[in-house]
Amino acid sequence: MEVQLRSPKEIMKLSRLGCFHQSKLSFLRSFLDEFKDWNYSRDLFELNKEGYGKAVYSFSKNNRTYSLVCFANELSEDERSDRVIATKWDAAFALYDGIPNKQDIERLNKNVPKQEVGRLSYKELTLSRANRSVRLFNNVVENLSNGRQPDKNILSKVGYLYRTTAVYGSGKFGLADRFRVKNRSEIKGPFRLEMMLVYLVRQFTFDQINHIAKNKNPKKFVELDIKIAKGLGIGNSTGLGMAPFIVNHPTLLNNWVLARETILKKIREVESINKYKFNIFFTCLKKSIKNVENWNTDSEFQKNKIKKLLDDLKKTIKYLEKINIGQKFLFNEIYKWAENQVCEECLEYLVSIFMEPFDEIVNEFKHKMSSDEDKYFTIPTERKTSELRDILEKNYSDILNLDFEKKENNHNFWFISKNKEEPRLGSRFEVNGSELEQPLAIARDIKKLYERVIVTKNSLSIAEFLLENNDLRHVVRRAFIIEKFPYSEILDNTIGKQLMPIDMLRLKLSFFGAIKFDPRSDKWLRICMFQGAPLPNQLKNFDDKWVYETLN
Repeated sequence: MEVQLRSPKEIMKLSRLGCFHQSKLSFLRSFLDEFKDWNYSRDLFELNKEGYGKAVYSFSKNNRTYSLVCFANELSEDERSDRVIATKWDAAFALYDGIPNKQDIERLNKNVPKQEVGRLSYKELTLSRANRSVRLFNNVVENLSNGRQPDKNILSKVGYLYRTTAVYGSGKFGLADRFRVKNRSEIKGPFRLEMMLVYLVRQFTFDQINHIAKNKNPKKFVELDIKIAKGLGIGNSTGLGMAPFIVNHPTLLNNWVLARETILKKIREVESINKYKFNIFFTCLKKSIKNVENWNTDSEFQKNKIKKLLDDLKKTIKYLEKINIGQKFLFNEIYKWAENQVCEECLEYLVSIFMEPFDEIVNEFKHKMSSDEDKYFTIPTERKTSELRDILEKNYSDILNLDFEKKENNHNFWFISKNKEEPRLGSRFEVNGSELEQPLAIARDIKKLYERVIVTKNSLSIAEFLLENNDLRHVVRRAFIIEKFPYSEILDNTIGKQLMPIDMLRLKLSFFGAIKFDPRSDKWLRICMFQGAPLPNQLKNFDDKWVYETLN
């Protein structure tokens, strides 16, 4: 039996993309699997009694070493902010290519805590900063210093001790450009270095909190229980800065979604499923319920999604308890049932958990999620406008029906903030600055392109067409990309009044492996990463289903 790939016109809508969840394909899970046989070490730990100072952690294998250099600084309460406009943080980090010497650490100490204002070198690969979750951090210190473990119920509501507010890479602020490292076999998958930084930062938070608690009360102190530490992750605050990425990297987006969709297709085509594989899936599903129940947010939008997800997951479990495991194409039957019986959030949740028993299918795609984007940048100028028209009509049919004369369809514009050079979203009819609009209104510009193409001679070459329509070059390029890469485009209006920007953030974060999406508005959210993950000294032998473990 052959199953068709799900249509991009169904999947590439923001309301659906905003329902994606972590899976075995997620970058942080791939990173742990790929680095499990590397040697972990804490090479330097020079903190004072209050926990301020510097530390270095590393992963090494053969002649390669990656070192996280950490700087923890005193921060007053009025200086602490998750906003990108902040200038000071509780801690700042750089991932160094190799083993830093004393001079390197001194140089980094002068620059890393300054973040954007500092300057890094090609020896630094990624850069980040983080703030404590203050009340929880202090609560844990207080308990450990008095010989007690912290309350798991309190910990599970937050899930982390620190939140990163940015993780930079690929040439920003002087960091190494991607071309310097892209051919290294251990980091060929997307965002491996960023995942390494976040993972090692997590270990630093545990070491720092133990150190502070010990110095506060050396006689009564106890270390944070390893099982509790394992149940904590690293938080992250993410805003609109992340959203344009998935618009600006169409072939990369395609490869992420195509991998996921192809794996789903292959799983649905498996004719015979043994009880062992089914039980892996069913066990992960049942264990994951606790994570959903511990998914806390003040957002009414997200609360409603969580409630519906939880209800539908319980409904799915009842259905699965009675299913005939011996029937042919079992996962196809489960998928077809879910398609008609549960919400989109639950359907995409199930798609992720479908992957758990199928290492032999999933592993093939982990290294197919990068993209050599330059190869597809050149526009085929010898092609004809008739071909361009056909591509537009085939791939953008819903967008071509939008009327951009209506205010609700042309409501927003994307721009770059002057103070931090970060993407922002403004209302075209309420604020000034639309003349500075960034080319992120793909739907509007595709419609504009189509309106010009249909009144152009069919035999005109693309080169001739562009001589008169150079302002639409960016979407001509995208049209020829989508011809080869069907999942490369968000088939929605990114400037419409109904836009929920957090759907764009969540799409990317799901591929990172984030959980517990907590919108703070429609434009930024908090998440948790590596919650339940093995600690560095447990990596040699760990259960890769760790993501379904909970604190309580």
